[in-house]
Amino acid sequence: MAGPTTAQRGARKAPGPAARPPREKGPGGRLRLPGRPWMILLVVAALLLAGGGVWALYGSTWLRIERVKSSGTQVLTPDEVLAAAAVPIGAPLISVDSDAIEDRLRRKLPRIDSVDVVRSWPHAVGLKVTERKAVLLVRQGAQFVEVDDESVRFATVPKAPKGVPLLELTPDQSPSLRRFGADRLMREAVRVQGEIPESVARDVRSFKVRSYDAISLELSRGRTVDWGSSEQGEAKARTLGALMKAAPKATHFDVSAPTAPAVSGS
Repeated sequence: MAGPTTAQRGARKAPGPAARPPREKGPGGRLRLPGRPWMILLVVAALLLAGGGVWALYGSTWLRIERVKSSGTQVLTPDEVLAAAAVPIGAPLISVDSDAIEDRLRRKLPRIDSVDVVRSWPHAVGLKVTERKAVLLVRQGAQFVEVDDESVRFATVPKAPKGVPLLELTPDQSPSLRRFGADRLMREAVRVQGEIPESVARDVRSFKVRSYDAISLELSRGRTVDWGSSEQGEAKARTLGALMKAAPKATHFDVSAPTAPAVSGS
């Protein structure tokens, strides 16, 4: 008798569908999926925690602004800073907009150079102010305009601050004025002010600018310095320091060409 054909043998060996594990049934015959309840609980707990955190930061009364403090002022008063900052008391502490506060302060109080806004949890905001410092003064009638080391005119005061030299722009209608403009010439004077030796800076009474390359310094005890342009500032500063040591009684120093300096009046 003939045996099974190849097709029949293959049919008997072909594996059937994988056996599925029996599903457990809960009370009432409902199917119960193993391992799912704890995952659902974790998701629900995470959502509750996230919602609670948002509510605590924005909706509760726990983390709201109750105090605003100012520090770092020298000419300005803390009350002026607080009034200009206008930080809303009672608002959520998390909602403090540092950039907006700094913009308001710098717009309303140009003397302010920068502000560091610090949240002090849970109820306070700190404003650490850095004021601009005058390096030159420009006379304006009976008053004085303060100019900082970035050539920013930031305040007008009735009395000249002690130790700040006066800037005298006297270019008239020279070609230098037409080419560069008064603001550029002022920036050149500020640049020179930043280059002069510290030992000399405290004796400077005024800067005189006649043109781009004719800047001079008036010092105490009737001494003068021809600086020339603002170029080669470091070399001119070194040369001036050496000249003053070599000829301490001189009254005029010329460093406009630092490789060929001159002194007179000694």
